Amino acid sequence: MTGVVGTAEPSRVWSHRALGLHAVVDAAGAVRLGAPGQDWARLVPLVEITATGHGRLWSGERFIETVIGDRLAYRDHETVRDGSAERTTIRVADPVTGLVAAVTLETGAGAGFLRSRVRLVNEGAEPVRLESVTTLTLGGISDPGTGLDGLTLHWADNSWLAECRWRRARFRDEVVPLSRSAHGHEGRGCFERCSQGSWSTGRHLPVAALTDRDGGAWLWQIESSAGWRFETGEREGAAYVALFGPDDAHHQWQQILAPGEEFHTVPAVLVRTGSGGLDAAFAPLTDHRRGIRRDHPDHRQLPVIYNDYMNTLMGDPTTERLLPLIESAASAGAEIFVIDAGWYDDDAQGWWDSVGAWEAAPNRFPGGIQEVLDAIRKHGMTPGLWLEPEVVGVRSPLAHTLPPEAFFRRGGVRVTEHGRHHLDLRHPAARAHLDEVVDRLVGEWGVGYLKLDYNINSGPGTENGTESAGAGLLGHHRAHLEWMAGLLDRHPQLVLENCGSGGLRMDYAQLAVAQIQSTSDQQDPQRYPPIAAAAGTAVTPEQAAVWAYPQPDQSPDEIAFTLTGALLGRIHLSGFLNLMDDEQFDLVGSALSVYKDIRAEIAAAHPFWPLGLPGWDDEWIAHGLRGAQSTYVTVWRRESDGDGPGAADHALAVPHLRGARVQPVVLYPATSDAGVEWDAAEGRLTVSLPRAGTAVLVRLGGS
Repeated sequence: MTGVVGTAEPSRVWSHRALGLHAVVDAAGAVRLGAPGQDWARLVPLVEITATGHGRLWSGERFIETVIGDRLAYRDHETVRDGSAERTTIRVADPVTGLVAAVTLETGAGAGFLRSRVRLVNEGAEPVRLESVTTLTLGGISDPGTGLDGLTLHWADNSWLAECRWRRARFRDEVVPLSRSAHGHEGRGCFERCSQGSWSTGRHLPVAALTDRDGGAWLWQIESSAGWRFETGEREGAAYVALFGPDDAHHQWQQILAPGEEFHTVPAVLVRTGSGGLDAAFAPLTDHRRGIRRDHPDHRQLPVIYNDYMNTLMGDPTTERLLPLIESAASAGAEIFVIDAGWYDDDAQGWWDSVGAWEAAPNRFPGGIQEVLDAIRKHGMTPGLWLEPEVVGVRSPLAHTLPPEAFFRRGGVRVTEHGRHHLDLRHPAARAHLDEVVDRLVGEWGVGYLKLDYNINSGPGTENGTESAGAGLLGHHRAHLEWMAGLLDRHPQLVLENCGSGGLRMDYAQLAVAQIQSTSDQQDPQRYPPIAAAAGTAVTPEQAAVWAYPQPDQSPDEIAFTLTGALLGRIHLSGFLNLMDDEQFDLVGSALSVYKDIRAEIAAAHPFWPLGLPGWDDEWIAHGLRGAQSTYVTVWRRESDGDGPGAADHALAVPHLRGARVQPVVLYPATSDAGVEWDAAEGRLTVSLPRAGTAVLVRLGGS
């Protein structure tokens, strides 16, 4: 389907029926991506690029309508098929700078998603200083009946202890009409969200969407730990979306391409569904996330994890404190036992700014840490340890023994943040140090699980020679992913947990390699439900680690409340189980038994939200998984912020089961006095929770 440049009608060079998207070459040779049946002049070029000396045609906050993007002309394209997978590469070239952009569009027959990345090569005679490059651009989006007035914008704020907080607004409330006909120009602004510094999700998730009134959705995800940005706005009476990795204006990223050199953008993915709204769109995105991950048995086995930290030892482990917890965790049904922070702390001034060597503290483990690790194994569990590999404390001897080039530097000065220096994993000494540490912990000590934390935002990055800080961060990020992949190559059964002060580096660059994602550091069980419920928007259910921290001073309702919230993800159990009475301990054990019965379905299920994505202060919250055999719904009723108690009943929409004769069953807690009623004609589940501060897991047979 090669187009002929110069004909009056655009020629199609790529199409995907399921997505309803075409790439066409117009009469001037420009390639544009959009839906059929529209004015192709309304669309943005397939690639937009700014470079020093080559800016934009219309100045403002938007990084579309660029000079280079406008000049890029179709050169050729090719398609490679491998089974059901299809990869098309479209090449466009700039005659002035000599830049050639190879845009690779990856999808599959019937797949509801499109993944894109761009390879830029300088075929010119002079260096080009890049300042921004899109990974994917798309235009011509509108509501079928009402144009831009019918579009809704969805995005997620994300911060420490308050992850996955989804927002929505009318598109026209964020991108207001400007009467273009009266001015002769587009607006200069847009709606944008971006990362800041080295916490890729410290402000927002790299996921957002546009929906229309018919339930159609455009959902996108940027896969980067080293800077990302998206923008959406109005162009020629329709909405456009542009997805970026790091750029100069927001991330201090510039990349000089000498003749013959090349640059690869970070990947991004676009999902398009014609009905069903966000619930329908997140199903193919979940499939895509599963498809790009490194294969690992943990994704299928979903073992129960006990971690000694949250609301329990809080970074102060010793042999004396751990041994009773190990015994009780094993009795409850845990399969992995993780010793979290502090196992290396033998410093009277504290460990925060002295970490780096990762040696066990003798004063904490008089018989050696092997005594504790052996006890974990004797109780049938895999031992795990907490590690923060990318940092070295300012008081650590390693801060002086490793070469200066092994650390982040800016302006020739070593970066220091919150008492730590940051390693640059492109340097062989930094890599060798961490390889020695992990090979000792895993190969000699027999550790099978590493919680890799990341508790500082190091800013825009590192300047290695003449490179920009943002380019340095991207280089380190890619080296970090290679390092993690190397660990798994050497230790295939090792499980890696990705943690960034909870969910502050929760992106699918990391999660394509790491097996598990910490969703939050939130310690208040009443605050966790909106995070647990919305985690499926950021991460697959089987990778979403949710804390469950029952305690002996809690009531049965409180214990069941915190445990229920983790049953449709990955259980991160904590709490002083050894101090519980029999009734309390049985509540824990029964939760884990239920989880083990359903976890095989979790690993292939799709998330949905019967009450919509939760608000931070919602009294009622619901999260569901649509499995192959059954549908599961977790329902929380929190304390009401209003005057007096709220209603005890709530109706939940489960439209995919409309017309199905299914029997709702409360799986957990078995002692619950909750009521459940199914209305097949309406596809509606009514749940009754007589008391606030309670939660239940319900199964609906059929899917």
